[in-house]
Amino acid sequence: MQTLFRYYGFSLFFTAVCLAIAGWYGWTSTGTMTGMASVLWIVFVLSILEVSLSFDNAVVNATVLREMDPVWQQRFLTIGILIAVFGMRIVFPIAIVSIAANIGPWAAVELSLGNPEEYERIVSAAHVGIAGFGGAFLSMVGLTFFFDEEKDIHWIAAVERSAARFSSVPALEIAIVLALIYGVSTLLAPADALTFLSAGLLGLLTYIAVHALGEIIEQREARKKAAGEIVRSGLGGFLYLEVLDASFSFDGVVGAFALSSNMIVIALGLSVGAMFVRSMTVHLVKTGTLSQYRFLEHGAFWAIIVLGVIMLLSAKYHINETITGLIGATLIGFSLAWSIRHNRAHRQTTAENAPV
Repeated sequence: MQTLFRYYGFSLFFTAVCLAIAGWYGWTSTGTMTGMASVLWIVFVLSILEVSLSFDNAVVNATVLREMDPVWQQRFLTIGILIAVFGMRIVFPIAIVSIAANIGPWAAVELSLGNPEEYERIVSAAHVGIAGFGGAFLSMVGLTFFFDEEKDIHWIAAVERSAARFSSVPALEIAIVLALIYGVSTLLAPADALTFLSAGLLGLLTYIAVHALGEIIEQREARKKAAGEIVRSGLGGFLYLEVLDASFSFDGVVGAFALSSNMIVIALGLSVGAMFVRSMTVHLVKTGTLSQYRFLEHGAFWAIIVLGVIMLLSAKYHINETITGLIGATLIGFSLAWSIRHNRAHRQTTAENAPV
């Protein structure tokens, strides 16, 4: 219990602060206990929703973070979380409204507080582009993990071995994502199809650009290391994680409007979830959980692929965020169970083969 509090203590404190602010805001804005209770309940539900949607985000963050220099690990866990909380949960919706309605940022804030229904309508209207960008980026993240010829650990063996075998085909994962983007675009009205295609291609290009930057930095660092210099940069991984976190946040931010159209309420609820993602990431990195449970990251990346496809399809069909969260949790749960089963079988085999 003490160990868990070490990793999640600040998140629990942050949750208490956010709930206190929510209670104060609910009371001052409505003047009734019922209104205060309603705001508190919505913030609580949004927090649970964000955490349930984000466990796969924490696993993938930990996968990248464990390879980074400690200095850049700390930068991501401090500066990065500020970007995640304030950038994606507060600035991002305001920026969408500001651009879509051709108004200034402060006017967008006033609109969110004075006319939340119109604010919600504008943000929801931008969903087609958000779905294209986020779905394309996340699909690439998931597929790239499995299309790796050096990968020698497989969970869903038949599928993952085939993916590793075909990884020698140049840019196959890009072709798959392009086919998905085009296929969904054919289901949309012409204007929406153009928006969706443009956003999808931008998501794809962003993924390629971030990885290209990371590769350039890695090559530079490899040359420095060969020359005996100290290597400290993790900029490529930092940028990759920031874009990845943003892509994960899209569905939570847009889906939050199903519960509330108030910017303050949404920001409080989603910020709690973002803080718990940070705590889960630290927990996974510091305790070496990913190495202890060999299939856990496989489950997370399968969940990412599913989330990416669902985001793409959400441009045409409404898919409840609860379903997305349940699918992700189920995949990760199964991968954890398979990991535990493997560990037990491995220990049993080791014991049987031990000399008497």
